[in-house]
Amino acid sequence: MTWQERRTVTILCAILAVLSAALLIVLGLRYQQNRDLPAQEEGAVPGTVTDPSAIITLAYENGSTSLSFSLNEAGKWIWDADADFPLDDATVASILELLTTWKPQQTITDSETLEDCGMDDPTATLTAGTAQGGTVTMVLGRATTDGNSYYMRLNGDESTAYIIDGALYRLLCVPIYDMCALPQLPQLPESALQSVTIRGAAPAEGESGAVTVLAARRAEGEDSVTTWRSGGANVTDDETVRALLEDLESLSFEKCVDYRPSDEAAEICGFDNPAAEVTVEYVADSGTEQTLELAIGVRLPDGSGRYARLGDDSTIYLLATDALDPLMRVAANGLEG
Repeated sequence: MTWQERRTVTILCAILAVLSAALLIVLGLRYQQNRDLPAQEEGAVPGTVTDPSAIITLAYENGSTSLSFSLNEAGKWIWDADADFPLDDATVASILELLTTWKPQQTITDSETLEDCGMDDPTATLTAGTAQGGTVTMVLGRATTDGNSYYMRLNGDESTAYIIDGALYRLLCVPIYDMCALPQLPQLPESALQSVTIRGAAPAEGESGAVTVLAARRAEGEDSVTTWRSGGANVTDDETVRALLEDLESLSFEKCVDYRPSDEAAEICGFDNPAAEVTVEYVADSGTEQTLELAIGVRLPDGSGRYARLGDDSTIYLLATDALDPLMRVAANGLEG
């Protein structure tokens, strides 16, 4: 063998060694990725997580909104953008349930069909992280013809796509404010009420709105019998008073409209001059005297309710219109209106 042939053999051996090392690195990465994912149940699609409790981070975007969540040190899910946001994690739990239990309605490997799955312009993307450092990624392409399912690519595998139920995508479209844990307003049966004060909107800057005060009077030993007086008059049987007391007993927030709103947003919602300010003095089940304060703003554009605030909380909530009709009549016109 000439020295030129020996040199060629040496170069080829070196190239082979480099390629072998590269292959070992790739196989090592694949092994590490699979090792970091929890053990899969029989029949599960490779690369999925089958235990919701193994997931500690969740991030996704649906084409218009990006949201991410994580488990804090106390094991509670938080919204990463604001850890103090009162998150109701029911939607997150539902996403994790679907993420770990989904089954393919169909598996696609045909190259022509794969090109038409819509992965170049995804409908949504999702990434979940596990405590072991593993990740699961999903890319949702276009919807199927009936609109009930979506094409999905798992963990960047371009050779395979799955058709999955559209329930996952619908959950990814739930707005963050719909995940807000709403404050529970106290139960206010008539027997617990001591007084109800309603202040209407100020007619002009520097002036005060009209004030209506309803005060409960109970004969000693007859707690179940309540007489209501306003301005010295007995208004117990007044239809507006009766309707107001009934609505106070069932009052509850419908949804969160704006968490930590700007001053401009609060003004648009009518809180620079509330349409009504309500103060309710009552006795709680514990026997202690409590106070409920509500500020009522303007109507929503669709008329379904009014913006409302609770006490010193700057968050803006929604109260249904039909629960506010008598209250707003009193705020605007008093009991004589």
